[in-house]
Amino acid sequence: MNNRIENIKAILEDKKAVDVEVFDLSSKEYLVDYVVIATTLNPKHASALLDYLKIELKPQGEEFLRVDEDDNWTVIDLGDIFIHLMSEKYREKYNLEEFLESFQRLRD
Repeated sequence: MNNRIENIKAILEDKKAVDVEVFDLSSKEYLVDYVVIATTLNPKHASALLDYLKIELKPQGEEFLRVDEDDNWTVIDLGDIFIHLMSEKYREKYNLEEFLESFQRLRD
């Protein structure tokens, strides 16, 4: 895992994101090389996590190409990394982990 991913994971875990998972898709034909998924405690927590990521990562040269957020799901596009900050309810409902794991298996 590269330093950028480790840094993102550390920020999220330090700021109390739950069940942070990283998917390495760099050898797959997927939109991005890495996907990070984390569960948020509530909408304010999700917004705060986004702010913390911007504060910590922008000075390191990270470019936030697009951010799409609502109360249950925030998607952050860093170009080669997607970060999904999801409420527990949405994380269970959409189960991105299963999709990404099946994508990895299909492409092996």
